[in-house]
Formats: sequence, structure tokens, C-alpha cells
Amino acid sequence: MPPLPVLLYHSVRDDPPGWLAPYTVSRAAFAAQLDALIASGRTPVTCGQIAAARTGGPPLPENAVAVTFDDGYLDFERNALPQLAARGIPATLFVTTGALAPRNHSLLPDVAMLSLGAVARLGAAGVEIGAHTHAHPQLDTLHPSAAAWELTHSKEILEQALGHEIALAAYPHGYSNPRVRELARDAGYRAAFAVRERLSPETDEPYRIARLTVKSDTPAARFGAWLQGAGAPVATPRERASTLAWRYYRRARARVGIPCPLAESR
Repeated sequence: MPPLPVLLYHSVRDDPPGWLAPYTVSRAAFAAQLDALIASGRTPVTCGQIAAARTGGPPLPENAVAVTFDDGYLDFERNALPQLAARGIPATLFVTTGALAPRNHSLLPDVAMLSLGAVARLGAAGVEIGAHTHAHPQLDTLHPSAAAWELTHSKEILEQALGHEIALAAYPHGYSNPRVRELARDAGYRAAFAVRERLSPETDEPYRIARLTVKSDTPAARFGAWLQGAGAPVATPRERASTLAWRYYRRARARVGIPCPLAESR
């Protein structure tokens, strides 16, 4: 089975605030990327299908692709969903429950967000909903009890609002470690998605499924290569030395109360 591109988006708009701009795709660029996805012959699948395939369930189509969104920005409903629906492409939205309108109780800066009611409406309309913690912390720097609360509280909020199980999670910034992944399993998630900037192989870990971030400056050629199963490494079980070093650095800063500047998810 060739490696799977799991595409990670955050925001689709033409006027993002500066802090979000690097992770924002314009409406025109998003349309072009979706058209390229359709032209590639890839079969769009949901994260639920990926989770099932990675845990012994039905295999994915040979040329599968998945589209995911993190955080829960209002522009998902206004700008992204209509373009996805027009092409029949499913998407998974991982929601930071503490950031939802009307109040922001998360570490994300203030910006227009979906409300919990809107998330429930999207779920009823067929959008696959997953949890992205409550406050959007770096889970691998937290005490295990705090990390467990983040994973379970967001799940409970979404389950109450949607009226069904929330089986999927995504780690803020893609950050996890073996303990966090164990906590995700203990919380009742069937799978969890990281970032890793890797293609996801058939043998990918169910609680660290690799994704590729689509950014404002992602070249069309690179995006096209991802759709061909190239242009990025294939994820392996072993954590990179740079990932471990970055984690230790962030933990050291967290212990003394120094905010850690965000960098590319590893």
C-alpha cells in the first residue's frame, strides 16, 4: 500500500491576522489545491476510515487522501466547507473546545471561532468532528494529570453537544510522547493524529498518525508531489533526535515558567 497523504489545514481566508498568516491558505489557493486533489485520482477518505485501517479494520483505497482542519476557526464553515462540499470531499475538523465562541478560554489568540452550536450543526451535516484538547497546550510538557484532563474534557464537551462518541483526537502543535499517547488511548480515543510532516504508511502508529501541514507558502509543486506519495519522508516508529531535543528544551522552559516560542511541529 503506498503512503497516505493526510493534509492538515488551519484557516482558509484572505485577510488573516499576522500570527495566523503562515498557517492560512487563501480561498483561491484552497480551491486550486482541491482541484489538484480531484485531478490526482486520489480517493478522499475520513480520519475515521484511517483509524479503522490502522487498527485492523477495512483497508483504505490504494490511492487514498484525507483532509483535516485543526482548531475550529469560523472560516472553516464560511470558506472551506462550501468548496469541499462542492467537490464531494469529506473533512475532519479537530476542535479546541476552550477557544470556541463566544469566549476564549484557550492559549490561542483571539480570532473569529466557531461556536459549540455551530460545531454540532457541522457534525449533523456530515463533517467528522474530533477533539483538539480544551486549551491547546503543549501536552508533552504537562503533568500527566493535566494532559489527561485536556484530552478527556474536550471529548466530554463535544460528546455532550453532538450526542455521540468522539473517537478521534489531534495533538496541539502535533506534540506528543509515549505517555501522552497512552493517555489518549486511556481517554477512549480510537486514534490520534500528530503532524510530523510525513506521509503516513500502512504501518503508522494509531496514536501518532502523520500529517502534512499545508501553509500559506506551500508550493503547488510540493502539494502535487504529496498527492503522488512523494515530496516528503514516510513516517517511521522511531522519533527523530531533533524531536527529542526540542521536547526537552520546551519542557525545561515550561518548568521555570518561561513561555516557549512555537516552532514547526515535529
